[in-house]
Amino acid sequence: MGYIKEHCGLFGVYGCEDAAEKVYYGLYSLQHRGEESAGIASTDGKDIICRKGMGLISDALDARMLKSLRNPVAIGHVRYSTFGSSNIENAQPMLVDYYRGKVAIAHNGQLTNAKKLRDEFEGNGSIFHTTSDTEVIVHLMAKPSVSRQSGLPGVLNQLKGAFSLLILTPNEMIGVRDPYGFRPLSLGKLNNGYVFASETCALDQIGAEYVRDVQPGEIVTISKDGLRSEFYSNQKRYAACIFELVYFSRPDSSVYGESVHLFRKRLGAKLAEESPVDADVVISVPEGGNSAAIGYSHAASIPFDRGFIRNHYVGRTFILPQQDMRHRFVELKLNPLKETVAGKRVIVIDDSIVRGTTSKSRFGLLRKAGAKEIHARISCPPHRHPCYYGIDFQQKGELIAANKTVEETRKFLNVESLSYLSVEGMMSCTTQPRQNFCNACFTSDYPTNVNEEMDNVTDSFSVDEAERPAHCVIK
Repeated sequence: MGYIKEHCGLFGVYGCEDAAEKVYYGLYSLQHRGEESAGIASTDGKDIICRKGMGLISDALDARMLKSLRNPVAIGHVRYSTFGSSNIENAQPMLVDYYRGKVAIAHNGQLTNAKKLRDEFEGNGSIFHTTSDTEVIVHLMAKPSVSRQSGLPGVLNQLKGAFSLLILTPNEMIGVRDPYGFRPLSLGKLNNGYVFASETCALDQIGAEYVRDVQPGEIVTISKDGLRSEFYSNQKRYAACIFELVYFSRPDSSVYGESVHLFRKRLGAKLAEESPVDADVVISVPEGGNSAAIGYSHAASIPFDRGFIRNHYVGRTFILPQQDMRHRFVELKLNPLKETVAGKRVIVIDDSIVRGTTSKSRFGLLRKAGAKEIHARISCPPHRHPCYYGIDFQQKGELIAANKTVEETRKFLNVESLSYLSVEGMMSCTTQPRQNFCNACFTSDYPTNVNEEMDNVTDSFSVDEAERPAHCVIK
């Protein structure tokens, strides 16, 4: 698939002596959701301490930092920027000290009205210290008229777009989902304490028991008095991101009540039904295509085998200043198994194609390894429309399917055939109500009114375009 910049990962632990350590290991399980920066904030009931750094969680936080964070309550965050440049100032959790005391915030998603709110605050003399959309939440919380009249629900009701939040005060840990439920957030139980996690695989990592999902439009507050829930919105339309299931989430997670692995196997089986082809072997582009390839193989009765070996020591932090270097990166990341593909008709299952350049390089590797025929099968529909809810393809010019027909894309990729899963086929694979998902990047059926917000989002994105790290390749 390439390297779409994921949104972020959230993890919080309440009521454990080694909460920060558990958050650290939870973030390890969520590392796939963000590799630019990581941080943890903890509280002893009086003060909040925050430590954060750039890179992977293992690079950002060391043993000395973890020791300083040793408290019974902690929240953590791994980040990829979809709004705001990649630097330490934008790393989260974001810790601020205002007239009501200290508060730390970790955010997964993207606010579509962030620029509008920021312009209003700056027009009234407010000073921002970051380019992250999360900081506007802090300014809303600090606005006396809002906090006195309606508290946190009043703040949340002024936000538009996608947001799952963890908020830490000296007395409470709070989990929030936006009214549409764009981004996942799960609640777990660990002994006498509680855990919040973006994905259930992180709960498994520390031995926590999954309890339920935080519901769209819900505020879950955990304090010494226990757990309290309230809803701040009457929004009736839900819009969970279907791409979480297709691509972002780990296969061993349950997201939106759906097993990610089983969902992807069903995608592969449906793809085999919609786009059969006579071939000798089915392979996947690791890791994203693995589950769908198994499903395709079973449904088509064509053997599944390993076609690529992945070098796990080449990460997304590799510096790629030029396009030819990106092609070289593909060769470092994946090596084809000649014994699997040489002289054979090969079906290659990938989870998606966005830009196409990385996919072209991968198929080129198979051709060099001697593949007789290459049949590309993509386990989601073509991406033809921008996302404004936390995935970093916000410009139509980046999307190959928005600018080329399937046949033109096939020729560009230099493969014998190319087929995508249909929207109907994709949606038929979920066990949840179809109307509860957002698939706007495939259909342009945006669940919010983005017409007046598009310019704001695009403007804010272009401000940081020159600052985008070279390694953040969009395929």
